[in-house]
Amino acid sequence: MLSNINIYFYLLAYFIGGIPFGWVLAKIFAKTDIREIGSKSIGATNVLRAVKEKSPKLAKKLAIATVILDALKGLLLILIADSIGLSIQTQWSIGVLAVIGHCFSPYLKFEGGKGVATALGVVIYFLPIETLIALGVWYLLGRTVRISSASSLGALLALIIASFLIHYEMPGINTHAPLFIIAFIVIYKHIPNIVRLIKGEEERVV
Repeated sequence: MLSNINIYFYLLAYFIGGIPFGWVLAKIFAKTDIREIGSKSIGATNVLRAVKEKSPKLAKKLAIATVILDALKGLLLILIADSIGLSIQTQWSIGVLAVIGHCFSPYLKFEGGKGVATALGVVIYFLPIETLIALGVWYLLGRTVRISSASSLGALLALIIASFLIHYEMPGINTHAPLFIIAFIVIYKHIPNIVRLIKGEEERVV
């Protein structure tokens, strides 16, 4: 088993995916523990919310850096796997494990973020057109509804619908299973947000 290169990539995907960049950046540059503020998530939205009181300018920079770094956690490993000839099935598995690592980080007692940015980094490689459509929906909802969770969930729904319309048979794997696994994880991590949305209690991003 240990001679199988796929196993090493799977382990790397989980442990690199688990790196809590939002928490690290806020701790180093803003001396703020975002796991004690707001939603207690390690994602960009909570970085923005937690650091904003100290410095709105710094908060935006750290939030943008968090999105980029979280997205790269899955994407870079997939690119490396592709460059050395690993199968597309293995590449999708790497992407799924990166999202799992982010959402259930081994460095934070298996707590973590919502998985949106890491999932973005994964799907933009496999499904670039669908991802652009999802980003468009996310932007429109963000500008109108101004609720981060609603924007993310709306974009996720748009991604899934677009994937069936554009790639009814997924290239190379002929199944939407990896996408559904990622979607399930993201929705699961958003359950508290969904409850607040139903109750009309979810915070708006200002």
